[in-house]
Amino acid sequence: MRSLVVFYSRTGNAKFVAENVASELGADTEEVIDLKNRRGRLGFLKAGYDATRFKETTIEKTKKSPRDYDLIVIGTPVWNSRITPAIRTYLKENNLLQKKIALFSTSEGRGSEKTLAMMKSLIPNADIVGELGITKTIENREETERKIIAWCNKLKSA
Repeated sequence: MRSLVVFYSRTGNAKFVAENVASELGADTEEVIDLKNRRGRLGFLKAGYDATRFKETTIEKTKKSPRDYDLIVIGTPVWNSRITPAIRTYLKENNLLQKKIALFSTSEGRGSEKTLAMMKSLIPNADIVGELGITKTIENREETERKIIAWCNKLKSA
């Protein structure tokens, strides 16, 4: 099964999870690049505001097409219990019908369930084969890695 891990990461937490998932699955990766400056304190505040308002953003053209893969794993940080604008844009711009989809989110506390539910609502006819919410990704690094391995083992048999 050919797999692709698509992710957006502002601080590196979602990237850490995406790279570990890709390694476990033998998958390709595609980092979604938000062309809006989200760095620093002001970037952080604007990011939360945009997520709260369900805004989309301009993203860099992706290099890999989901059409070429059987399983698409999509990851986002949780911003104010919501999807990042970059992943919202990616989901709206790509046809994921007839693909197996797995979703993950990273957060510093709560909001994963709500975020994952929002992601699913943007791809209503998708075949969702797995969901994973990771809290305090780097702080609980060993636990995060164990969760990823167990989740990927389930995805391999999906």
